[in-house]
Amino acid sequence: MGLFGFAKSAGERLAKAGANFGDAIKDRVKGNAPDVKDLKVEEKGGKVVLEGRVKTQAEAEKAIIAAGNSAGVEEVESRLEVEEKADPAVFYTVKPGDSLSKIAKSHYGDAMRYPEIFEANKPMLSDPNKIYPGQVLRIPGA
Repeated sequence: MGLFGFAKSAGERLAKAGANFGDAIKDRVKGNAPDVKDLKVEEKGGKVVLEGRVKTQAEAEKAIIAAGNSAGVEEVESRLEVEEKADPAVFYTVKPGDSLSKIAKSHYGDAMRYPEIFEANKPMLSDPNKIYPGQVLRIPGA
């Protein structure tokens, strides 16, 4: 699928002292994209490589942003095989002052379409008001 850039200093801190960072990313991916089959995660120096199979483009994109929105990750290389090909979503990096409604207005021309962005990024997002600069979001159909 390709190589995706992320803000290395942004994102959720995953690994505790002594924990394997690659395993923590794998757990995060499985929590956000549970339908990834045969998931393999390789992490080295801020780059994460994802391998496995998914049914949909959306599931692959959720796996990518789950891995990338982790503190310490600056690149995600997706080698995920997608069964049902579709047009990819736009990946958008949140800027200071952004809100989901502002992003929806920019991408869809309608601020009230923010729930579409929220739904597309669940379960990574638990609240539409809790986004942060540097976070990467999926914007489907933009």
